[in-house]
Amino acid sequence: MSVQKIFILIGILFIVIGLLFPYLSKLPLFKLPGDIVVDKPNFKFYFPITSMILLSILISVILWIIRKFFN
Repeated sequence: MSVQKIFILIGILFIVIGLLFPYLSKLPLFKLPGDIVVDKPNFKFYFPITSMILLSILISVILWIIRKFFN
């Protein structure tokens, strides 16, 4: 796959995410069970471990599909 095709795919992905952002922001992503939140006075720590695992799986599947169809 050439560099030009990769840039085009990344651009299309950004456009799709931008168009879907108002709807995606309403999803309970980053508020899942397993996400670590420490909320104390003058201190807030947030570690979205479950959300990051789900995003990693989703990105891996998308990249696998792209490689399967464009190779």
